[in-house]
Amino acid sequence: MPFIHHWQKAPMRTTGFGIPFAFSAAVVLAALFSPAAHAVLKVGDAAPAFTTPAAVAGKPFEFDMKAALAKGPVVLYFFPKAFTQGCTMEAHAFAEATPQFNAMGAQVVGMSHDDIATLQRFSTEACRDQFAVASDPQARTIRAYEASAAADPRRADRISYVIGQDGRIKFAHVGSDPTAHVEQTKAAVQQLQRSAKK
Repeated sequence: MPFIHHWQKAPMRTTGFGIPFAFSAAVVLAALFSPAAHAVLKVGDAAPAFTTPAAVAGKPFEFDMKAALAKGPVVLYFFPKAFTQGCTMEAHAFAEATPQFNAMGAQVVGMSHDDIATLQRFSTEACRDQFAVASDPQARTIRAYEASAAADPRRADRISYVIGQDGRIKFAHVGSDPTAHVEQTKAAVQQLQRSAKK
C-alpha cells in the first residue's frame, strides 16, 4: 500500500481500526510509481524493541520500549528535526493531549535523529515537560520502523504508530499535517481501549 511523505501536499492516510481515509487519484498514482514511496510497518506487525537515550522535562534517561509496553500502549511518533516549525507544532499538540493519552493508560514518546542534548531542550521548550523524546542519531530505530525520509534516510519521516501491550502495531499514520497525528493516534488509542473492555 502506498503512503504519503510529509513533504507532499496531499490528503493523509491512516491504517488500523477502519478509520476513514482518502486519496486523490493523482496522488495514489504518484505514490504507486514514485521511487521515493515506501511502506511503513503494517497493523499486526511486531514493533521492534529498542532502548535509546531520551529526555523528559529536560532530564535524560534510557527509554526502553519493552518496559514502556509493560505499563500500557505506546504512541511512538517520528519527526524530522527538533525546533523546526512543523515539529514544534506537533510537539505542542502532543503536549496538550498528553493528559488525555495518560488517562487512557497510554504513553507518548517522540523520536528523531537529533542528539540527546538538543532533545533535552526540546523536551522542555516544545514538549512542555509533558512527554519524552528519544534520540536516534544513527537512525537505527528509524530504519527498524521503516520511518526513514526518502530525501535523507538519516532523518525520520513524519510517521506515528500506536503499539499495543502485545508488542504489535495497532495503528499507523503518515502525513504532513502535524496536528492530525495527535487526533488520529488519540482516536486509535480510544478504539484500543474500547476493544480491551469487550
